[in-house]
Amino acid sequence: MPVTIAAERPDTPDATALINELQTHLESFYPPESRHGFSVDKLIAQGVAFFVLRVDDRAAGCGGIMLVGQEYGEVKRMYVRPEFRGREYGKLLIDHLAAHAKSHGITLLRLETGIHQLAAIRLYEQYGFRQIPPFAPYFENPVSRCYEMSLA
Repeated sequence: MPVTIAAERPDTPDATALINELQTHLESFYPPESRHGFSVDKLIAQGVAFFVLRVDDRAAGCGGIMLVGQEYGEVKRMYVRPEFRGREYGKLLIDHLAAHAKSHGITLLRLETGIHQLAAIRLYEQYGFRQIPPFAPYFENPVSRCYEMSLA
């Protein structure tokens, strides 16, 4: 099965469907004040580089990276559809986002995730992310975790 990852605007039908699925999933676990995901419009307004992973031309996952000056890249809207999990597509997305950041001179990745995203947390920690205190705009929150990883 051919796997591709390509830059795509978040407002395309496939990208929007993936983002909406992620949002619906997160709404079942977290109150509104604990959900920090960008909307499609905010992803575009903030200039987030957004990518869709396809398997046999089917949209299987997505992820974005927001470059914060030359300081770090923040992983945004990372998601793999349930039927595609367990095949290391999340790792492929992180590899792609990290390569994008490095190509722009960024040597640090950061992200925020929720405590109920156990598979994501496992992936991030196995990949080399380490837990850190909240970074702006995040705050201490019992259902939130922040991570970072050096790309140097």
